Amino acid sequence: MVATRMAAAQAALGYEMQIVAYRFPNADDRVTASINTIPNIDAVKFQYLPPLTKRERFLAGGARRTLSGVVPEFDLIHLHGVWDPLIHVVAKLAIAAGKPFVLTPHGMLDPWAMSQRWWKKQLAMMLGYRHMLNSAAFLHFLNADECALTKRLNLTSPGRIIPNGIFLQELDPLPHRGVFRAAHPEFADAKLIFFLSRLHYKKGLDFLADAFAIVSRHFPDAQLIVAGPDDGAQTAFESQIAHLGIASRVHLVGPIYASQKLAALRDCDCFCLPSRQEGFSLAVTEAMACEAPVVISTECHFPEVNEAGAGVVAELNAPAIAAGIETILRDPIAAAKMGQAGRDLVISRFTWPKVAQQMIENYQQVLAGQMR
Repeated sequence: MVATRMAAAQAALGYEMQIVAYRFPNADDRVTASINTIPNIDAVKFQYLPPLTKRERFLAGGARRTLSGVVPEFDLIHLHGVWDPLIHVVAKLAIAAGKPFVLTPHGMLDPWAMSQRWWKKQLAMMLGYRHMLNSAAFLHFLNADECALTKRLNLTSPGRIIPNGIFLQELDPLPHRGVFRAAHPEFADAKLIFFLSRLHYKKGLDFLADAFAIVSRHFPDAQLIVAGPDDGAQTAFESQIAHLGIASRVHLVGPIYASQKLAALRDCDCFCLPSRQEGFSLAVTEAMACEAPVVISTECHFPEVNEAGAGVVAELNAPAIAAGIETILRDPIAAAKMGQAGRDLVISRFTWPKVAQQMIENYQQVLAGQMR
């Protein structure tokens, strides 16, 4: 979705953009619908690769055959990700065709990510992935922390720091406050803490459960809403909240989209994402755009939240996260100012048109020979 929105914003600047990807047969219709609502998406060409069978997933042979005659037609290729065999295949085709490519790791090279199945990644680096990374015209990092943390790998490609963004057109006009609470009268007068992301170990749900247990003792009217698809962590989270005795005050609502998501962000008292690792969180960005004060972990690598006064950046432990939430719940006037500061921050720095312009300027430097 990030690559698609970036391409749409770049196409709006007058450039010919094409997305090459696998078509996932089980993709949710709502995902397809959300793509169709992206501003200027009609100006982006799509080419879908052969079906993603088990063999294709590991070898990307069908993609190689399909793209061997296509890659030479592009002026520049932008790859998103690191460890997918498709990325390696396309990079090799670009190198063979003498075409520059840019690679966005999306946080996959920072120490926490590299520690997951580390032996497979070390083997991959020896078998060609290091060469791929060193062959990029530049590595596109989403924040300064990601760039700094990747230096330990001693890669030789230059790094460029450009954030992700959002289209304000997909959010505005924002829902009126009270819409979500009106649809859920059980939350009418509650202090609402909202989590929005996939339910994965990386997202720090265990820290969130322990933090909310602390908050719930001090705020008897506090309720925690957890929204997002299960990605392996839901069962452990449900066991944890049951053990903590807070299950009746924690509500797992599954994935929510579009107007329902925006209504929840507008009505929550606090948005919380205590991740173990993030490249650039669109959930945090959307929350700020909806004027929700945010509590995030330092590992979200979003120091602008603290700099702008848009919320609290907490150390990754339950007491610190709980203290951040309580700071917001305790002072609604200060919380409203945080929400407005977050909205102002997004408008000034984190919209797709601004991001697309920065990226195009870097592409132009590559094509002009000013960057390897």
